[in-house]
Amino acid sequence: MPCALITGITGQDGLYLAELLLEKGYDVHGLIRGQNNPRRELVSKVVPDVQLHNGDLTDLSSLMRAMRDSQPDEVYNLGAISFVAYSWENAFVTSDVTAMGVLNMLEAVRLHAGDDPSSIRFYQASSSEMFGKVQEVPQSETTLLWPRSPYGVSKVYGHYMTINYRESYGMHASSGILFNHESPRRGPEFVTRKISQAVARIHLGQQDSMALGNLDARRDWGYAGDYVEAMWRMLQQDEADDYVIATGETWSIRDFLDLAFTHVGIDDWSKHVTQDPRFMRPAEVELLIGDASKAKDKLGWTPTVSFAELVAMMVDSDIAAVKAGW
Repeated sequence: MPCALITGITGQDGLYLAELLLEKGYDVHGLIRGQNNPRRELVSKVVPDVQLHNGDLTDLSSLMRAMRDSQPDEVYNLGAISFVAYSWENAFVTSDVTAMGVLNMLEAVRLHAGDDPSSIRFYQASSSEMFGKVQEVPQSETTLLWPRSPYGVSKVYGHYMTINYRESYGMHASSGILFNHESPRRGPEFVTRKISQAVARIHLGQQDSMALGNLDARRDWGYAGDYVEAMWRMLQQDEADDYVIATGETWSIRDFLDLAFTHVGIDDWSKHVTQDPRFMRPAEVELLIGDASKAKDKLGWTPTVSFAELVAMMVDSDIAAVKAGW
């Protein structure tokens, strides 16, 4: 039975990945920060067969303990402070966790592996936010990185550090440059979930409107459940490498609103949506669209859920949640 350790297991990707690995017969372990982490109960409910270990990406000794106690064959480093807007308010904390945390995890894996650094396969969750002020369209593995937020800068550090450990120590360390991926498990602070929750409440008469930032920003949105499959496939390759994971389609916030409101029978959403300067980014990433041809060719990976299906899935899930009083 192969064994995997997942950092960031409390997030949407961590939960989907844990479910996938359990289905494949893995012994799955998760790193969780804090004894009283409010999401511990959720993890135990969704994936009760996962063994949890207390640890912190900023504390190398706790990562070494987690490695010792789990003895993993594969490590998926999904842990990060992942809300981009927060990174401007707390650039130091974001850098400490999202950048230096990668170095700590790489070092923990290297030290635990001992004389054979490639014996433990490592996945780093890189991000399309690294492209920032995009230098070409679409973006691929060779596109120049130009991050536009402390979060993006931190992800660039972790991305290149992963490459450096691969080249310096012969580690089987791969990075997935994942474009935006959503699901009903997305945190409510993210714009897609903010919209799906608000549309559900408006549909059920519990809310009148929502305030958003830039409605013209365009993203390449996919389904998180599809994207964790790509993570696993990367670590099954003989050679480690970096891959863009994306749908190859771009949609605006307005497009998301169109589909979400139309799904509940509202054709004109203008009276339900206002723009608030507080939700505008200091430096916006205007257009993200990924070229995942390398992942298709080498990993055999393609997305299975369309943008329209994703929006409908999220709205339906939140309607059910509101009706259930969650």
